[in-house]
Amino acid sequence: MGIRFMKGKEEEMPEIGLARDRSSHVIHLTHNDLDAAGADAIHRMKFGEIDSIFSSVGKFPLLLNAIADLPGNGDLISISDLGFPRGAERSVKKLKINNWKVEWRDHHRWTDEEVAVVEKSVDLLHIDTNRCGCGICAGDLQPDNPVAQEVARVVCDYDLWKNEDPRAAILGQVLQRRENLTHVRDCLKNGVFSDPLIEREYNDIRQEMEQMMEKSRRKAVIMGKKYNIAFAPLFGYPSETAAYIRKTLGTDIEVIISRGGRFSLRSVPPVSHLITREYRGGGHPHAAGGNFDFTWKDRILFLLFGKNHHFEKFTEIAESF
Repeated sequence: MGIRFMKGKEEEMPEIGLARDRSSHVIHLTHNDLDAAGADAIHRMKFGEIDSIFSSVGKFPLLLNAIADLPGNGDLISISDLGFPRGAERSVKKLKINNWKVEWRDHHRWTDEEVAVVEKSVDLLHIDTNRCGCGICAGDLQPDNPVAQEVARVVCDYDLWKNEDPRAAILGQVLQRRENLTHVRDCLKNGVFSDPLIEREYNDIRQEMEQMMEKSRRKAVIMGKKYNIAFAPLFGYPSETAAYIRKTLGTDIEVIISRGGRFSLRSVPPVSHLITREYRGGGHPHAAGGNFDFTWKDRILFLLFGKNHHFEKFTEIAESF
């Protein structure tokens, strides 16, 4: 069945055509990482061939709203591993009006108000911050399937930063290249956690990654009193870079920042999601993302010296929790 990745504007989104002309009775709308690949594998164990749409967090609201305008004809749209975006209550209400069956499974933190407004318009809402999205899907859709439960254990090991299963780290790194997403998904569907392509991609990525992580570590700026907070430029592989900096520098919070100001946040204390709310972002307690409003001057100073006036404010916010 068709799989599409979102671009930007609605007229550029083939996902809308996929949803409109779907050849199954199930659309799975999910994120675009290992957790999403696992969740999609679980859905395929349950429903067989489905229409899968992988979306970034930022593009999710636009896509959800566009699909809500389409006739559902009683079909299921299953949402997983995507948190509540502003205005989602209007989209899910339209989905029900247009005769969609709606199920939403997520492991990000929702407020009581967000839960209340969505619950009224969906057939199922399952929020569980103790499991990854794949784990929730496995528990709901394939509770008696040992293969599904093993997939969930491996995926949650990576997504929740347990770092206990080496298979999880390999798969997570392989999916830093999005073109590997459907291949890994298909492997997981069959209970396969490694094959020649995965091994080859991992070895290639690992060599490249080590160089990028060390480059970020050398340019890291450490701030804070309550927490050791590292601010480092992103050269690639944000999650792995954060883990590398924590291991080598003994930090509590890692802020990995792209050239334009977008940042990926990891934290030992469960405060990531609280901090990123101040920066038009979100996530869960130990991993989240947000955006510094970099001016052109901010970008130059960051590129040349690795410093920025936003860091002091960020430190103040982080240490208030």
